[in-house]
Amino acid sequence: MGDVIHIEELEFRNPRAVDATPIWHLIEKIGGLERNTSYAYLLLCSHFAGGSLVATYKENPVGFVLGYRVPAAKDTMFVWQVGVAPELRGQGLAGALLSRFVELPEYRTCRFLEATVAPGNEASQALFQGFARRRDLPCSRSAGFPSNLFPPPHDDEDLYRIGPLNR
Repeated sequence: MGDVIHIEELEFRNPRAVDATPIWHLIEKIGGLERNTSYAYLLLCSHFAGGSLVATYKENPVGFVLGYRVPAAKDTMFVWQVGVAPELRGQGLAGALLSRFVELPEYRTCRFLEATVAPGNEASQALFQGFARRRDLPCSRSAGFPSNLFPPPHDDEDLYRIGPLNR
């Protein structure tokens, strides 16, 4: 992009199917995130668009939170992935996205936010713990998905659970 981008210049909205491929490419630029199939992003940006959020600059995705309501726990929203373009890191965009994510109409009856985070992913740990701290909410960490459920090599995923949310 080349431009100096400030968070105030961004548009926040639900993703659209046309955002799936740019998000898929953005993940490669971000690094550190597991890049899933382009089809997975297409499904999240179309079938699950109401439960996800994208930040755009001049219509180009520069940040996102992809998630959904947990089918077996209707009072729980799940954050599948959070990503911020390298040129916007350090401006609080991930926190702003997460704050807007929990306010989406899709989640108005949800009381809890969950996400799984690899033990070595300090940025994601700080994001979720900081979100809970700023809102004065309990944040627990427990066993999520053990590494043996994934094809190797893959780390364990700890489950972060925040809430009950103040509504």
